[in-house]
Amino acid sequence: MKRFLLVFTCLMASIMMVNATEIGGSPILSSNVNQLFKKKNADPNLPKDSTNWQKYWKLTGVLGLNLTQTSFTNWAAGGQNNANGVLFINLNLAYQKGLHSWEAHLNTELGMMYTMGARDVVDDEGNVLRKTCWRKSSDKIDFSTKYGFEFQKTWFVTAMASFKSQYARGLDYNKFDKGELEEPIYVSDWLSPSYSDFSVGIDWKPKSFVSLYLSPVAGRITTCTVPDNMMRHSYGIDTTTGKPYKADFGLTFKAEVNYTYKNLTVMSSLVLFTPYTNKKQPFGNFDVDWDFAISYQFLKVLNVSLMTSLKYYDQVVITDKKGNVGPRVQFKEVLGLGIGYSF
Repeated sequence: MKRFLLVFTCLMASIMMVNATEIGGSPILSSNVNQLFKKKNADPNLPKDSTNWQKYWKLTGVLGLNLTQTSFTNWAAGGQNNANGVLFINLNLAYQKGLHSWEAHLNTELGMMYTMGARDVVDDEGNVLRKTCWRKSSDKIDFSTKYGFEFQKTWFVTAMASFKSQYARGLDYNKFDKGELEEPIYVSDWLSPSYSDFSVGIDWKPKSFVSLYLSPVAGRITTCTVPDNMMRHSYGIDTTTGKPYKADFGLTFKAEVNYTYKNLTVMSSLVLFTPYTNKKQPFGNFDVDWDFAISYQFLKVLNVSLMTSLKYYDQVVITDKKGNVGPRVQFKEVLGLGIGYSF
């Protein structure tokens, strides 16, 4: 270690002496050294202040904070005063050099809502056990990564992995607010559920902002770490085994669009999965995840965005308003105006 430090110190001192030495006002050797580095880093396709890594790496996305506030005064139709905030991040990092490519995508959001006059959880004597004025309005973690080797122009042999879950405890307030239940229903938490996918397949990239991926060799692990049989059953996990997870092997398809034009950013991701041998979900009954986001930045710091999520899981059972239990199409939409940045 001492030897390395000694050599490094001498090298730095030599470089400083070479650049500092002058004869008749002209530097000796320093101009040659500078020319050498200029030739090494020169690239006609890059700005003068760029470095070579920018040829291979590309970072795009949108991040921001949307805030809303609603107030009612003598409003005949009724309503509750509330304030809502949603922090969101949607990033895509891509690398391509020669025949190799790698991508990582993060789509995450967390929102909280404060509702004035919300019903409290009370005991039999009317004592307040827990206030429910602060409620989670949005919660999502969606991360994916893939590596590809280009065996033919725009065609890649690809390995992909992804993870989906949420940050915090989720509660269903519908029946609680109507007075039908004494407290909200506990429906989700960190890793409850979570979906981890692993696959190998073919990725076609006809354009730099489009990717179509198909894998006949795909695995999915679904977890529910909360020791609640009703919750585990609602996410398709067999409660008779006592295990907090299930594993499926099947086919997956993923289509992605990541397009930026000036201040407009459009990002879309559609994922389909169907297992081969699951008796409760015959082959061809696809699980669907479709996330779409469009944002426009103006006045440098303001951002208007529309984010939607559509889901359908064949083994996730949901009770509708009529009391019928079964798989349902799930849809969420967030339209917001707030502080944001697109790139």
